[in-house]
Amino acid sequence: MTKRTSAKYKLDRRMGENIWGRPKSPVNRREYGPGQHGQRRKGKLSDFGIQLRAKQKLKGYYGDLTEKQFRRIYAEAERVKGDTGENLIGLLERRLDAVVYRAKFVATVFAARQFVNHGHVRVNGKKVNIPSYRVKEGDVIEVRDRSKQMAAILEATQLPERDVPDYMDVDNSKLTAKFVRTPALGDVPYPVMMEPNLVVEFYAKN
Repeated sequence: MTKRTSAKYKLDRRMGENIWGRPKSPVNRREYGPGQHGQRRKGKLSDFGIQLRAKQKLKGYYGDLTEKQFRRIYAEAERVKGDTGENLIGLLERRLDAVVYRAKFVATVFAARQFVNHGHVRVNGKKVNIPSYRVKEGDVIEVRDRSKQMAAILEATQLPERDVPDYMDVDNSKLTAKFVRTPALGDVPYPVMMEPNLVVEFYAKN
């Protein structure tokens, strides 16, 4: 399992945006960067800096993926026919931890990774404990019976700040979710703007 190398709040501060849309994000109170010189760091970013920021933000949103993981997903998106940026988003959204997060079975994508890793999730009736497992269209994801009364699940399903996207069919009473289709960028309910086109430009030049 990939270790989270930095705290969620630090990611928000570093990006200068509330990338998960959480009410308690420090960016809601302080829009400047972290550290004692954060308020003075207002320099204009270069093209490279803008592209790097877009990549860091997208990587962070999906649980602060490692560069090796993220680059492997990007390479696959590049091989598939069609727009590489759109393909990248589709592949990221098909990760099992992302699907569990979208279904609101847990409160954060970090919790989703741990939830899957601890064996609380079944895909088409079979236990899967690999967060990066690639979900296919039509797959049914469910919380195993012994885990359905966990307090974290009951709290997450009531979260008001995010909705279940329409490319998933979720039954909160049974804690099941069907992955209906692979989404395009415009279908994904990001709280902030994601720019996969800049990620493509970054890897094309580096």
